[in-house]
Amino acid sequence: MTTVSGGTTVHLAGQCPLGADAVVVPGDVFAQVDQVVANTAVALAAAGAGPGDVVRTVIYVATAERTTLSAVWDRFTASGIGPAFSTASTLVGVTCLGYPGQLVELDVTAVVS
Repeated sequence: MTTVSGGTTVHLAGQCPLGADAVVVPGDVFAQVDQVVANTAVALAAAGAGPGDVVRTVIYVATAERTTLSAVWDRFTASGIGPAFSTASTLVGVTCLGYPGQLVELDVTAVVS
């Protein structure tokens, strides 16, 4: 459970593995995680927040393989936004995501003072 008093809530829905060209980055699930991390860091900074301000995350992975889910979790938690996953976090395997070839998506809620 995460509780927060005061502040402004920031919702970053659907952080996708899109590069600057608005296309899903090539490569495997780890390349996509890395792009989602980069995009999320930029979005958090634009909102005046950082990983330490995150109060909730939901990671969606297009797989039913527990080993892949675990590896994706490890990649996110070891990343530059890793502290964001020390709070209320959910990891979900799904059938598919919105873009062709998309394997990972992240929803983030942060609270800034």
